[in-house]
Amino acid sequence: MGGKGKNAASAELEARLAKEEQRLSGLSVPLLAWYDRQVRNLPWRESPAAYRVWISEIMLQQTRIEAVLPYYDRFMRALPDAAALAAADEDTLMKLWEGLGYYSRARNLQKAARLIVEQYGGELPADYQELLTLPGVGEYTAGAIASIAFGIPVPAVDGNVLRVLARLTDSDEDVMKPAVRRAFSSLASALVPADRPGDYNQAVMELGETVCLPNTEPDCAACPLADRCAGRAAGRARDLPVRAAPKERRRETRTILVLIDRGENGSRTVARVLLHRRERKGLLSGMWELPGVEGELTAEQALALAGEYGLPAKRAVRLSDGKHVFSHVEWVLHGWYMEAAGTGPCPSGCVWADGESLRESYALPGAFRTYTGPLPGWLEGSGPAEDEQIPEQLTF
Repeated sequence: MGGKGKNAASAELEARLAKEEQRLSGLSVPLLAWYDRQVRNLPWRESPAAYRVWISEIMLQQTRIEAVLPYYDRFMRALPDAAALAAADEDTLMKLWEGLGYYSRARNLQKAARLIVEQYGGELPADYQELLTLPGVGEYTAGAIASIAFGIPVPAVDGNVLRVLARLTDSDEDVMKPAVRRAFSSLASALVPADRPGDYNQAVMELGETVCLPNTEPDCAACPLADRCAGRAAGRARDLPVRAAPKERRRETRTILVLIDRGENGSRTVARVLLHRRERKGLLSGMWELPGVEGELTAEQALALAGEYGLPAKRAVRLSDGKHVFSHVEWVLHGWYMEAAGTGPCPSGCVWADGESLRESYALPGAFRTYTGPLPGWLEGSGPAEDEQIPEQLTF
């Protein structure tokens, strides 16, 4: 479709949503009444200071509330304000984030915290446009912080909100298109009440998370907006919103080496595992990992690779295959367990980590959980038996 056609379609959608704005005006009243009855007690709601709201919103990107809660509590105890976050060393920050994934979120948090300390005296700015200038803060996050922490009447449009609005308006427009998202953001902005904007935004999100559910039949009987929902009236709420099919992920095969050194420390044997620091660019940039290479290696090739690390191995035990799915790539993993026959200098970019260090200091991405799961047991015991198959569901 040419530019003229696109503009006409956008104008038509905006005109239709403008009419929907009139029909939906005042929906904040029943929605907030429902929210007041149903609201979940969450730590960032109990004390909605800007820093706390910001951390929670970044953690909640791509992550369920139930999964975030223990991480949020630990993070806030360790780094209770922007100054503490700005000053944290990288390994401490990554360890606090370990298990949440999407580690660039944590790095952007720290970049933003340093700007907050340098430019705003350690407090997040109470201005929507200034919030948008912080690294990792987009329109949704800025809207959430501005409305919840500062009472500014701006929308916070995430996937839950888009789904609710698409169903309320019975829209079959592709919500992944920028023009469509802009149109719905404009509608969302018009519906935010001047009083209680933060509660209203949270109420819409809560509705999407608990009632107006994705990829299933919504619980319309429990919805305070059911009588206003055009999608429900048309009998197709479940099929909304419309989204273009995602691009197929590319697949990459990798071989992971679990290299163990069992050395003597006085009267006891101390086991350590070799960790490698990834390059500071690309996927999982700068993270610690179990050493690995692209492709599937035979036992002989895996032993030869260990030798290249300067770690001749006694044996190689094939471990279970694993898989990890990122947003745009899927890793198919093959693992080899090996014990060093003797160790020389630690290879460049690597460290030896014992069990305590793994628990306290080094963050290992979830991509390697097939092998990091049983790792504490291997360090404490004698390692896997020959041809042992390690259950993938074990986690470190």
